[in-house]
Amino acid sequence: MMNRRAMLTATTAFLACVSTGALTAELKTHKLALQISDKDPEKMNAVLNVAANVSRYYSGKGEEVEIEIVAFNAGMHMLRDDTSPVKDRIANSVKSLPNISFKACKNTMDAMERNEGKPVKLVPNIDVVEAGVTRLIELGESGWTIVRP
Repeated sequence: MMNRRAMLTATTAFLACVSTGALTAELKTHKLALQISDKDPEKMNAVLNVAANVSRYYSGKGEEVEIEIVAFNAGMHMLRDDTSPVKDRIANSVKSLPNISFKACKNTMDAMERNEGKPVKLVPNIDVVEAGVTRLIELGESGWTIVRP
């Protein structure tokens, strides 16, 4: 009788562990950071295409994905209200893909403002980080996948 009870307890514990592990796998959020550091409209569009495609892929599988687009150096033009060739696409992405966020490098913004003698205005819904490169480093260190399309 003790052997049956011990076996039942062990089986129940095993099934609880297996189902908890499966549940943890199902709840995993994929994390992707996309770098843009070039003033090339093709690369800017490529970054937006990758973000939209990855978002749709995981959504279609019923899985979560968080995507951060980090702009620095010449890539800051992607997020500038006065120079962005893709600002309409950014606005559409913000509306239709809430799992995508945009980060602007403050170091680059400060340099642009010094060089141009005027404040840099960003397109709406852009977050500013102290440094784009260090943001990418920190994301990588915390398990994010970093891609430069």
